[in-house]
Amino acid sequence: MTTQPARPERSGPETASVMDSSPFKPSLVKAVFRDVTSMHVSRSAAWAAASVTRTVLTAIIDGARRAAAAEARKKLIPRDLLSAIDRNVELEVGHKWYDHSPTFQGLTGVLYDAEGVIVPSRKRSRSRKPSAVVGAHRFEAGVRKLLRSQRATAVPAMVRDLDGIASVFLTDLARDAAMVVREGGVRRFGTVTPVMSDEPAPPPSLADSLRAPSTRRGDGRTIGRDDILAATTMQLFGGHLRQRALTEAREATQTTSAG
Repeated sequence: MTTQPARPERSGPETASVMDSSPFKPSLVKAVFRDVTSMHVSRSAAWAAASVTRTVLTAIIDGARRAAAAEARKKLIPRDLLSAIDRNVELEVGHKWYDHSPTFQGLTGVLYDAEGVIVPSRKRSRSRKPSAVVGAHRFEAGVRKLLRSQRATAVPAMVRDLDGIASVFLTDLARDAAMVVREGGVRRFGTVTPVMSDEPAPPPSLADSLRAPSTRRGDGRTIGRDDILAATTMQLFGGHLRQRALTEAREATQTTSAG
């Protein structure tokens, strides 16, 4: 008796494992994209966006764990998040959340008018328009699942910050991906690599530049996997985190259609 081969779109234990373990499901990703654009989001694009978001959050949690370990603590607190970002500029993502969270108060700068008087911060208002901050609570279950997978625990304030950063990052990723589709390619692509002041800047990686083509293929109504990869190069600094995010997103979607 012969065994029937698995269907191509569902074959590949590595991809199935990635999809099953992903803390951010395609339905959640597509809900975020619907807040930003009316374009269709392909299945591979949703998985790629989920993978990139997971990679970024995993790196942040890992950095926070290192900061907590330095103080002989196991439970993560907001101060560990700040320490992680201070140690690695690549982790500085989801900037719109910084103005909303008490954790980042005083770090985003104080605004002064022409006469040197402090400009009061905007009051939060209820908006009918969905935003990344309003929808941050949708990511709590995924954040907690990711923390468990990393064998980490965090206080509620830390979970809320990870929540907000994930929501803002994915929303910005969606906006950039939609822009790539509308403009037919990447229009503002660059690489930022932190170096010491007395060291020459390394030349841009050829492999890195090839990951974000200046033009795209496909129709102008569908966000595909490659559009997510291009948007990722716009959201993340050039460095280890960007390369890791791109690599893992490709692996997570290797058996799915790119369109």
